Amino acid sequence: MTVHHSSVPDYDDLPKVENMPQGYVWGLFDKDGKKDLLGTLNFLTPDIVQAAAAEVKDGISVSLNWSLTGMGKIDVPGRRRAEHKFLYNPDSMGFAVGESWDDELSINTQNSSQWDSLCHFAHQSTAQVYNGFRLTHDVLAAAVAPSSDSPVPTLDHWHPHGGLVARGVLIDYMAYAEDKGIPYHPFAGTRIGPVDMDACAAHQGVEFRPGDVLIVRTGMTEVFDALTPEQLRAAGEVDTVTMSGVHGSVETARWIWNHRFVAVASDNNSVEALPPLKADGSPGGFDELVLHPLLLCGFGMPLGELWDLSRLSKLCREKKRYSFMVTSVPLNHPGLIGSPPNALAIL
Repeated sequence: MTVHHSSVPDYDDLPKVENMPQGYVWGLFDKDGKKDLLGTLNFLTPDIVQAAAAEVKDGISVSLNWSLTGMGKIDVPGRRRAEHKFLYNPDSMGFAVGESWDDELSINTQNSSQWDSLCHFAHQSTAQVYNGFRLTHDVLAAAVAPSSDSPVPTLDHWHPHGGLVARGVLIDYMAYAEDKGIPYHPFAGTRIGPVDMDACAAHQGVEFRPGDVLIVRTGMTEVFDALTPEQLRAAGEVDTVTMSGVHGSVETARWIWNHRFVAVASDNNSVEALPPLKADGSPGGFDELVLHPLLLCGFGMPLGELWDLSRLSKLCREKKRYSFMVTSVPLNHPGLIGSPPNALAIL
C-alpha cells in the first residue's frame, strides 16, 4: 500500500490515539482491517520513486555504509563486537569440495551503520511499539518461525515492497558550521534544530520535498575513527557521553512530520543529540529520548544511525548539489529489529 503525502494531516491536526501523546499516527496507514507494518515508507508512491531517479545526473554512486567493525574500538555494554570466522571448506564440510573457503559473521546490528526498525524503541510507559504492537520473546520467536508472516513491523517487511528507493537530501551541518564560523564539534552536544536545518538547506541550495530521506551529517564517524585511546575510553562511557545531533524536541518532530520525510538518518549513534533533555531542560537518560519514540513508534519512521557520510559530503561539495537518489535494502531475515542499511547515494 502507498499513500499520497497530501492525504495525511499535519502534525497538530493528526487524530488523537487513545492514551498516546500527540503525533502518534497509529491506524493512519491501515487498510482493509489489516494493521500497517511499514509506516512512512507508505509515502513512497511511484511518482516519488520516479522523481528520485531523475536525481541521477553524473552516474556516480557512493556507499553510505561504515565498516561493520566501526564501533569495535570501544566496548558498549550488551553489544558485542563483530566476529568474523574463516572456514576452509575441506576441513569444515568434511567431504571433498575442492579448494574453497566460506566465512561466518556475527554482529550486533547497532554497532555500525544501521536502520532502526519500528520495533527498536517503544513508547516507554506502555512498552508498545509502532501501531500498538507489543514485543515479547514469544512474539519475536513467532516472527522468525519458518512458516510465519511476521506479525510485527520488523525490517523484513521492506522486501515485498522493493526496499527503499527515494530522493535523499544531505544536511551537511559540519561543513555548514565550518563555512559560517560556527563553533562546532561532533562530541560537543550541539542540538541541530529546525531553524538550523532550514538555514543549512538554504546555504546549500537544498529544497525539501515530500518523500525525501533526510540525512544529517554531524561528522561523528570521521572524528571517531581518529580518536586516541583515552578519547575512546571517554566515548565508551555511554551514560555520560555528549554527542551533537538533531535536537530531540517535539518542535523537531513536528517539522519532520510536516515535511513528510520517509526516514531520517545521520552519522552519529542516535540521530538525536545526547544527552536527551528533560522537559525542564536538564539532562535526561536514554529512556527520555524524544525523537526515538515519536518517530519510530509514533510516526512509523525508520531512523538510520552511524552512516558513513564522509565521501558523500565531499562529492556533494564538489558537485555543488546536495540531493541524490538513495537506495537501501536491509538484510532479508525474518524479525530483524535492526540491520545494516546497504545504502547507496547515486548522483
